[in-house]
Amino acid sequence: MNTIEKFDKHVMHSYGRYPLVMQKGDGRKCTDENGKEYIDFGSGIGVNSLGFCDEKWVDKVCEQVKSLQHTSNYYYTGVQADFAGKLCEMTGYDSVFFCNSGAEANECAIKIARKYSFDKYGKNRHNIITLVNSFHGRTIATLSATGQEVFHNYFFPFVEGFINVEANNIDDLKEKLDDTVCAVMMEYIQGEGGVNVLDKDFVNAVYELCAKKDVLVIADEIQTGVGRTGKFLAGEHFCKKADITTLAKGIAGGIPMGACLTTEKCSNVLSAGTHGSTFGGNPIACAGGLAVLERLSEENFLESVSEKAKTFTEKLSQCSEVKSVSGMGLMIGIELKTKKSADVARKALDKGLLVLTAKNKVRLLPPLTISEQEIGDGLEILIDIMEE
Repeated sequence: MNTIEKFDKHVMHSYGRYPLVMQKGDGRKCTDENGKEYIDFGSGIGVNSLGFCDEKWVDKVCEQVKSLQHTSNYYYTGVQADFAGKLCEMTGYDSVFFCNSGAEANECAIKIARKYSFDKYGKNRHNIITLVNSFHGRTIATLSATGQEVFHNYFFPFVEGFINVEANNIDDLKEKLDDTVCAVMMEYIQGEGGVNVLDKDFVNAVYELCAKKDVLVIADEIQTGVGRTGKFLAGEHFCKKADITTLAKGIAGGIPMGACLTTEKCSNVLSAGTHGSTFGGNPIACAGGLAVLERLSEENFLESVSEKAKTFTEKLSQCSEVKSVSGMGLMIGIELKTKKSADVARKALDKGLLVLTAKNKVRLLPPLTISEQEIGDGLEILIDIMEE
């Protein structure tokens, strides 16, 4: 029985998988069990922010594994304190709750928003506005928050208290932002929804209208955060700072980690016993997170992300099959004229390149450390496929 047969026999079929058995990775390339090499333009859906097995990251994680792998959150650890301090310093936030994933970070944000409103205004001010085409996770609550009807099936009943507003429609926002709303939750770039960047006018309207009503703004930066767009937070491109920002994916370089950051306004909303996570702030994950933050803090690192993004955009825009290129930084969506994104992704795999899809687009989320040479080599494969 080969690996795929053994896998499929015992692992639930909840994913549409490609026939690739990944064995090891080094930098921005990985190798399958047959020795074939692949250039990685997906980074595990934006998780391997420093690529595969970055040397400094590995050293930090292994050092932590040898000293303390876990303790409950009844106790303190120095590595969690250091990571929290560095993360708050880099983002300008006051406090953080650690968990294991983006969905959990968004669950935390939902609870903070509702408790903030309950503590200050009482019941019946619990609704949260989310955007059509958004994606916030796969738990029952975050699926309910997700503004895509395709996800609203099978798992009835869904959680009440979420209202969808059309992205970039200020009139729709004004109409639905009534006295029952406690928060507006949005992605600055809708990743799973097709790599769509929100209009600045709409983002400005969200903040202005929410400020007038003491409605919290929650920025879901699960995919856009931690340097992905060329800034540590995508909100910096809009000159905005949400009351609550959620992070995950690339935050710990490949170890499960989520974070819910709050300003001083919300930093004391969660009191003892109102929320928790057994593995949240795990020492190994925090060590990986520190390695990521240290690398992103290096001089010109984030600027280099923006420079690499220009290379992608310029070369892709010259491809005859490309209708448009969306996104920001190294979060790239490629709209095609005639080909299907899924077909392109499968052919890329055959030729040694890993890419993603989002709706009808080819989606690229390469490691932030990818080199210009690797960009060129990968794009040569991708463009040849799109133009054939």
